[in-house]
Amino acid sequence: MANALMEGKKPQDWLNLVLAVCLFISPWVVGFAFENTPTWNAWAVAILLGALAVAAISAFAEWEEWANLVLGLWLVASPWLLGFAANVNAMWTHVVLGLLVAAISAWAVWGYHHPHAHA
Repeated sequence: MANALMEGKKPQDWLNLVLAVCLFISPWVVGFAFENTPTWNAWAVAILLGALAVAAISAFAEWEEWANLVLGLWLVASPWLLGFAANVNAMWTHVVLGLLVAAISAWAVWGYHHPHAHA
């Protein structure tokens, strides 16, 4: 039973790990590494997201998905809360990656509470 519940979470956890890597390198790739606030925010959230993804891959726990959901929502709101929304590259990077993280995490939580039937 527990194995069946963990089974569906692996794709989401791997996707969150990929998004963590994308977020970490985004200041250089997208071109906002010269601004401290969005860069440090991206790095800090990427490290937390990556650590949670590795933990979830190792041993699934529902709280990890809820924490990822909060991190995703933080990424969406942080350009305005931290004052870097005027930097369009940084703002859209945070918003898009945040929406992806939040959606993937919500998918994992939903799947945990609505496991599909196995024949």
